[in-house]
Formats: sequence, C-alpha cells, structure tokens
Amino acid sequence: MFTGIVEELGEITAVETLDDACRFRVRGPVVTDGAKHGDSIAVNGVCLTVVDHEGDEFTADVMAETLNRSSLGVLTAGSRVNLERPTAVGARLGGHIVQGHVDGTAEVLERKPSDNWEIVKISLPADLSRYVVEKGSITVDGISLTVVDAGPDYFTVSLIPTTLDLTTLGLKQPGDPVNLEVDVIAKYVERMLGDRLSSEGTAAK
Repeated sequence: MFTGIVEELGEITAVETLDDACRFRVRGPVVTDGAKHGDSIAVNGVCLTVVDHEGDEFTADVMAETLNRSSLGVLTAGSRVNLERPTAVGARLGGHIVQGHVDGTAEVLERKPSDNWEIVKISLPADLSRYVVEKGSITVDGISLTVVDAGPDYFTVSLIPTTLDLTTLGLKQPGDPVNLEVDVIAKYVERMLGDRLSSEGTAAK
C-alpha cells in the first residue's frame, strides 16, 4: 500500500522493448536505498516490482496490460517520474490509501497559476466520474490530491509550490497524459450498496 506522498522525482534512464512488455531502468537514490529484488516501488502511481537494483537505479518489467491501462507506455529515456516506496506498517498515513492500481488515464486540460498556488484542470473519464467528489481524494500520477471542483467530465486540484517543485505535475502541460486512481473506499461502498439494493429488490418481488 502507498499513501500518495511522492518521495522523489526520479528519471527513466533506459527503456527496453520486449515482445509483450517493456523493461524500465529508473534512477532514484531515495527509493533505491535498501531496495532488493521483489520490492515494490510506485512509478507515476503504478506499483512495479524491482527486478534488479544497482547503485541508485532499479529495473522493473511492465507487462502489456499495465502499458495499456496507464500512461507508462509514453515514457522514454529522460522522462521524469514520481517515485514512492510502500508505506511501512505503523507509519503515518500522510495522504490516503493508494493501491498503485491505475483505474484509467486522463489529460491535463488547463493550468491557472497564481502567486502561492496553481489550479490544474484535468479530464475525467465517464466511468470514473461517479467516484470523484468535491473535497474527496484522488491520485494523479501517484500524488495524493484533494479535489477542488468535480465536474461531469473534469476535476480540478490546487497545487502548492512544494508539489509543483517535487513532482511531475510541475512539468505537465495541457495535453499531457496522467494516471488516475480513485479512492478505493468509494468503489467498495458502491459494490456493497449495489449488492444490498439488488438483494432488497429481489426480496421485494
């Protein structure tokens, strides 16, 4: 489990294309400290498994399903990425519960800078809109954020200078893709209510 609190802004140093997957080599001095084979590291919000580790770089394989469901497929050598290690048991939950399982991709639509923060507008896929509410939590490229405004096909987030400086959202421009993971609690509630309403409807017949 992750919390959506990015530990560092890393870099893709190499991409190897395989038959039905690809292999990333990623530089990240913080997240590779003590890393070993089999560990999990979130890359732009996608939970990947460390295959190899040398110095301040690690290698991870990305299967076709992940490439199709996330924006990782557009990454090339030199791309900057958000990196986070799983949260430790007993550690503070600084953001919210993040699984590292991307629900879909979206696009940066607009940026409105101001002196102390910046409002970023992001598209919202129709199948995810019911999970996004004003002042609720959402993960964008692995970053735990609070929704400022939730429209039918978009949402906005307000970014402080620290987030702009230390994550990829400081670099993203209109048209750039981002990974989205909605609050997993909302999905569980929907499933439980759906099952309950379904059973009540059956009993009423």
